[in-house]
Amino acid sequence: MGMSAFGLVGLAGVVHAEEASDKLQEIIVSAERRPALEREVPIAVTSISGEKLDVLNSSGMDIRFLAARTPSLQAESSFGRTYPRFYIRGLGNADFDPNASQPVSVVFDDVAMENPMLKAFPVFDVGAVEVLRGPQGTLFGKNTPAGVVKIDSAKPTDTFSGFSDLTYGSYDTVNFTGAVSGPIVKNVLKYRASVNMQRRNDWVQNQDISTKNDTDFEGYRDLAGRFQLEYTPNENLDILLNVHGRELDGSARLFRANIIKKGTNDLVDGFDIEKANQDGANPQKLNSFGSNLHVVYDAGPVTITSVSGYERANVFSRGDIDGGVPSTVPFSVETGGYNSPRELSQEVRLATNDLGPWLLQGGLYYFNSYMTGKDYDYVTSTGAIDDQVRHKDRSETDGIFGSVKYKVTDALTLGGGVRYSHDNKSVESIRDFGYTGPLFLRTSVNGGNASWDVSADYAITSDVNAFVRVATGYLAPSIQDRVTFANATSTAKAETTISYEAGIKSSLFDKRASLNLTGYYYDTSDMQLTAVGGASNTARLLNADHAIGYGVELEIEAKPIEHLLVTAGGSYNHTEIQDPTVSVATCGGGCTVTNALNASGNALLNGNPLPEAPKWILNATLRYGVPVGADGEVFFYTDWAYRGEDNFFLYTAKEFTGKPFLDGGIRIGYKNDAGYEVAGFVRNVLDQIRVIGAIDFNNLTGMVNEPRIFGVQAKYSF
Repeated sequence: MGMSAFGLVGLAGVVHAEEASDKLQEIIVSAERRPALEREVPIAVTSISGEKLDVLNSSGMDIRFLAARTPSLQAESSFGRTYPRFYIRGLGNADFDPNASQPVSVVFDDVAMENPMLKAFPVFDVGAVEVLRGPQGTLFGKNTPAGVVKIDSAKPTDTFSGFSDLTYGSYDTVNFTGAVSGPIVKNVLKYRASVNMQRRNDWVQNQDISTKNDTDFEGYRDLAGRFQLEYTPNENLDILLNVHGRELDGSARLFRANIIKKGTNDLVDGFDIEKANQDGANPQKLNSFGSNLHVVYDAGPVTITSVSGYERANVFSRGDIDGGVPSTVPFSVETGGYNSPRELSQEVRLATNDLGPWLLQGGLYYFNSYMTGKDYDYVTSTGAIDDQVRHKDRSETDGIFGSVKYKVTDALTLGGGVRYSHDNKSVESIRDFGYTGPLFLRTSVNGGNASWDVSADYAITSDVNAFVRVATGYLAPSIQDRVTFANATSTAKAETTISYEAGIKSSLFDKRASLNLTGYYYDTSDMQLTAVGGASNTARLLNADHAIGYGVELEIEAKPIEHLLVTAGGSYNHTEIQDPTVSVATCGGGCTVTNALNASGNALLNGNPLPEAPKWILNATLRYGVPVGADGEVFFYTDWAYRGEDNFFLYTAKEFTGKPFLDGGIRIGYKNDAGYEVAGFVRNVLDQIRVIGAIDFNNLTGMVNEPRIFGVQAKYSF
């Protein structure tokens, strides 16, 4: 195979520009499960790698640092560092339950993470993060109607190398990443070991003295590691073992009561982000372990790839969801739970090597998950446990897929693919005691779907490609097992999406600039929605007839002069629920509802935007370096991301509309060819504090973003 298959895949997301060059480098991506020039792939894909990835991750953020850093991508959480929720082109799921189905798949080292708590594994020592927009059901499957966040670890190397990267910042924030890689037996056996440690002291002081609760909030200690061993006995066979784990001890999401000024989406006068007033604790713990085995065999006409994955986690999280103390909230309640997801997956695929103008891929996929858990509501004013619910969730998926690309002429390439998936899900809900007594329920759903896509890529010139793509996506039937305040589970039938997109990808001005432009339209039938919260504190699934979305995405990268690199990107996304009858409960008088209501007082969703779907996302970076001496450089780097106004819930209310948010960073430092680098940085330069999520009981409880962080960084690479 020349170089190892994993080494070839490792080229994906190569650094966009060489600092010593006045031209941009071509970007290689693996969006089609094989390395290819990004410009020649008929998919809207953005790759983040190298220095940009390091900068965005420097202040101790979890995987949500990706929000708004590529067109059409949003990420948020009401669970803190253990449960990211992703949205692409407005499609996502705001449900907070452990078994919630998510239409954006996170694929880590070719293994699809289904459970949201497994999607939270830290991003460190990776080659690239690729965001694939639009349905990706043909090659990736496993619930990808919105798209894929694809993360590929840095792979073992044939030469001894590594790095150590340490940052220290405000609130005693420490972020350390280190890796070492090299051969054990030259050309036969090599390894890579990497570690990531993030910690921060509690920095939000609890002002509650009535209950003498001296617990402060928002600190964490998050430790993760990965070890990879690659065995290449001959030029035709590669075997890569990946073992990884994580241990988190920190705070759950901090909910703050009465922080939104009624009738507006402003914070109340005198709001202090470093203070809270609560009578409960917010503990959160997670430990996880995973392993995967990649076997790649070059059989001559075809290459056979096997990917075996196993992931598990044990998670405990409890939050003071009323956000206050008895004197400031209508009722005082904590909720929490223990959950233990387990996932096993196996994929085998074949890809042709040399069939002239033909490229063929096909394979089989199997996925099995099992989760047990216990959830409870705990009333802090009396100390009585009002509900205890246990659950057992099972899910199984079988799939078969194939794709073909045919080079019709030197300029025109046509492609297409299909995948058939079948899903079985079941949930046992056991309420030992509660508001309405003991309960045992067993609920199951199943369904199958054939997803497909067709595409055409046309090279207008050697530097400009145009593409069109039509693709369908599928989200399996779902079950909502929250029976804390109800005597029945809810289900939703399968959701299907058809997407149309066209775009241009170009390299301009003798490779000094690139421009990618995509327009899209999608229609989702039987859109799965989760009515979360409201005055009754319930969560139930429902299907809307349709949800549509359309928009434009733009990405520009340029090196106008030597040592200066600028990037800019943005998207306009319009989403709309189309169903004249579907309705949900509102906040019950605690907020200013702007939604049309039906005769029962519920909000009609027809015409509403999807939740967490800002119309505008913009981002930009600028890097300028000044050579110092023979081998050094002083550099300036700044990055900015803008997220426009968005809606937190399915219904609309003045208080639950997120204000626009501009998040920027600045980094100034020195580096040299000997591998040394030092820098100072600021994150959230403008110190904008926004309500970025809420709980719609009746006390205007909200969640806010992180404040401004100052820090210093030292890095050594060898």
